[in-house]
Amino acid sequence: MGLRTTRFSVLDRSRTRAGEGHPEALRATVAFAREIEALGYHRFWVSEHHSVPGVAGSAPTVLAAAVAAATSRLRVGTGGVMLPNHRPLVVAEQFGVLESLYPGRIDMGLGRSVGFTGGVRRALGHDRDDAEDFAAQVRELLGYFTGEQRAHPGVHAWPAEGLRVPAFVLATGAGAELAAELGLPLVIAPARGVERMVEAIGRYRAAFRGDRPYVVVSTGVTIADTTERARRLLLPEAWASAHTKTHGEFPPLLPPEEIEALPLTDVERRMMERSLHGQIHGTEDEAAEALEDLIERAGADEILVHTSTHDRAARLDSHRRLARLVGLVPPLRAAG
Repeated sequence: MGLRTTRFSVLDRSRTRAGEGHPEALRATVAFAREIEALGYHRFWVSEHHSVPGVAGSAPTVLAAAVAAATSRLRVGTGGVMLPNHRPLVVAEQFGVLESLYPGRIDMGLGRSVGFTGGVRRALGHDRDDAEDFAAQVRELLGYFTGEQRAHPGVHAWPAEGLRVPAFVLATGAGAELAAELGLPLVIAPARGVERMVEAIGRYRAAFRGDRPYVVVSTGVTIADTTERARRLLLPEAWASAHTKTHGEFPPLLPPEEIEALPLTDVERRMMERSLHGQIHGTEDEAAEALEDLIERAGADEILVHTSTHDRAARLDSHRRLARLVGLVPPLRAAG
């Protein structure tokens, strides 16, 4: 395993910027997908969030359809559809339509999160307890593709039945065990630290039932000319994360210079530092070293890069640098 033998893909959460509307963020996601395809990445996934000011992506299968229509080679999927918010029949039908329109290019990433607040959960018609039924929901969903679901006899999810859409489980802990039991690829992030993630991956591999386990590690990667520039690009997302934990609302991204001028509390600064510490950032050499270490420790088959910055041009440059670093595109030729 190494940089040149590991797949690299991209997750975009359609983050909004201060002074920008949600429609602009969604159009930017589609444009970004075209750029990512040109750079040679393997997949492009979109996410599901409801009633979040800083995230425009609320209908991932709809957005995935727009991304698939705007690209030609890139695998397109969801990171993920939050299954407790939906009926498995409807999800199967949606992915059946996507696979029918864009055969061989669709991925079905599935998560177990429910709405962020009680109000959102009530509006969706669900509650926290619905996440406890995730395993049964996944089994029912997969059964609609094989025609073997028994929860609702006689019900078929046309046009999904008979189609093959790869399913991925977004998970930690018990979710990793479900992915192992069902023989599905695991998508996991070091949200609680690399050590705990590695332990969950170990349990997944040990309990896996199927041909071979497949591990996708999702992490932020930002590359720039200098370590400090790369770190500064991460400030908007780090501040938004700290703001969420202290104010209960995930805001649009601010420019780094505005964040630096804010009267932040000591608690907010500590939260920002913890967020920055968990992201891979730096020069090409620094990013390569960190990625090699992560791939080796996790035994990752694939890295799913999720990087949010206020400056979209700088984010694209970071992904371009990463693509060169891992061999997706040719390196720059030296002048002269």
